[in-house]
Amino acid sequence: MQIVGQFEGVSKKFGGHTVLDGISLEIRAGEVTALLGPNGAGKTTTVGLLTGRLTPDSGKVDLFGLDPSRPLARARMGVMLQSAGLPDVLTVRELVTLQSGYYRRPREVAETIAIAGLDGLEKRAAGKLSGGQQRRLHYALAICGQPDLLVLDEPTTGLDHEARRRLWTTVREEADSGAAVLLTTHYLEEADALADRIVVIAEGRIIADDAPAGIKASVGGSTIRCRTMLTEPHLAALPGVRSVAHSGAAATLLVTDAATSARALLAADLALTDLTISAASLEEALANLATSTRKAA
Repeated sequence: MQIVGQFEGVSKKFGGHTVLDGISLEIRAGEVTALLGPNGAGKTTTVGLLTGRLTPDSGKVDLFGLDPSRPLARARMGVMLQSAGLPDVLTVRELVTLQSGYYRRPREVAETIAIAGLDGLEKRAAGKLSGGQQRRLHYALAICGQPDLLVLDEPTTGLDHEARRRLWTTVREEADSGAAVLLTTHYLEEADALADRIVVIAEGRIIADDAPAGIKASVGGSTIRCRTMLTEPHLAALPGVRSVAHSGAAATLLVTDAATSARALLAADLALTDLTISAASLEEALANLATSTRKAA
């Protein structure tokens, strides 16, 4: 795949605090890359560096082979930030028309409005839109130029379930048409559904870079749920158990080998009931990954 954006050993500090610590990362055409991590992990700084709003203290960031601050690079990019203002008095159509004029090969305004789910709101002033409608307008402004790189920072915040699902479909279509998509989100379901690849940042470093299924398989293992009278220390000592959540008789175990752990569990508690085994969720896999990283540090 063509490399659209690249970080090589990039570090960034603010007020003496290291926010990014020597990260190397590629953003590739035709791929949705989800950037995940806790608050303060360095996600927003990574987006700021790629979009040319920040410069690295060390290392190198390229966008289309250029410095990201260069107009030639930025002209090929569409950005939807987590929070951004809109001129209250301009209408939806006026704003999309104005933004489209900055690109060499923009979509038709009507097409952009339809993709963003803003049909029927063309004549409404931005200041009269609901919060969810304003998010859809921000998305329209990001995609109107048919960008080669689409950067989406928490794009579905404030959207209802139906609008969120509709946006997922259009983002997937952007990637399938060849655009590189960089997505930051707190909705792990969103990352799991959309991303070809998940990059996890913790304390300024990349701790995982793989497809969602790969992260769940290599880090998450399986989840065993049951009702048992075994204590939490006893459960934690069973073979293959990574973590235990225990409340009364209900227990949830994150395990590396479901068969081995289940056999040991049944042998230790003959009265055990309600045993179920399922693949670990992305949330469980990331929680375990964070725990393992903290222990290694």
